[in-house]
Amino acid sequence: MMLSPKIAVVVFAGISPLHLSIPSAVFGEDRRSLGLPLFDFCVCAEQQGGLLLKTGLTIVVEHRLEALDDADIVVVPSWRNSAERPAGPVLEALRVAAGRGAMIVGLCLGSFVLAEAGLLDGRAATTHWTAAELLRQRYPAIEVRPDVLYVDEGQILTSAGVAAGLDCLLHVVRRLYGAESAARLARHLVVAPHRQGGQAQFIERPIAGRDGDSRLALVIETIRHNVAGPHDIDGAAALAHMSRRTFTRHFQASTGVTFAQWLLEERLLLARRLLETTGQSIEDVAQQAGFATAASLRQHFASRLGTTPARYRQEFALA
Repeated sequence: MMLSPKIAVVVFAGISPLHLSIPSAVFGEDRRSLGLPLFDFCVCAEQQGGLLLKTGLTIVVEHRLEALDDADIVVVPSWRNSAERPAGPVLEALRVAAGRGAMIVGLCLGSFVLAEAGLLDGRAATTHWTAAELLRQRYPAIEVRPDVLYVDEGQILTSAGVAAGLDCLLHVVRRLYGAESAARLARHLVVAPHRQGGQAQFIERPIAGRDGDSRLALVIETIRHNVAGPHDIDGAAALAHMSRRTFTRHFQASTGVTFAQWLLEERLLLARRLLETTGQSIEDVAQQAGFATAASLRQHFASRLGTTPARYRQEFALA
């Protein structure tokens, strides 16, 4: 857990204020009342001074790229144009930061900056769906995943468009400070507390009619109110008044994951919050979160989170 991390956001002439607002909203304000640290937040660019944004606004940038030298997390919130190669100093600063172990996050077209720096070679990554094919063609060493919200490769993370960028940074908060702190921040920002990275981007394609969408929403909300229940795909399909085959197709098209994957993530999220906020035994947490046994909970924690429930509680339990 980072106690007071330094966050460096790399900006450029012509950046959209909306893209800049995403890391600013997550890291740029005092959120200690939500159980988060006071982040050492800074915005940096190649040159100090006035920087003209896309909408005609001007901001004053006080820090140059040297701010990346001791940053714990570096965020590239977008890029001017997917067809434009980033400047050499920006690429070198990112390589140096990654080389010493900083977390590097590329949001939206910021993935192209990370790709040009060579940080995505041999990794999976995503970007805005309209630019995914260009990313694939230009950088064949990257496994491009065009249909997901964000990709977590450990030290390196990438996301799709603006809303997905917020999901990605909330995921970073969840990784570092636990599910409850991330949920509190999400509620404060009035956004969904947890959208899995594997969920589909909002691509312009027909995935379900309005009636189908409302029935899927009913299933999701019903199960979330009783995650520990004996849910299976047949029961979920019946609740949606769909055949198993139709439900399976609509659910995966709408969420980007299978029903079983979604249910597991929901149960893990509840287990994490119980471990953080209660003193219940591991066995009780497993039962309340819908796992058959504590051994099953431990197995899923090991495979999905790389830790044990007990260690997770030690690290993230709220005072």
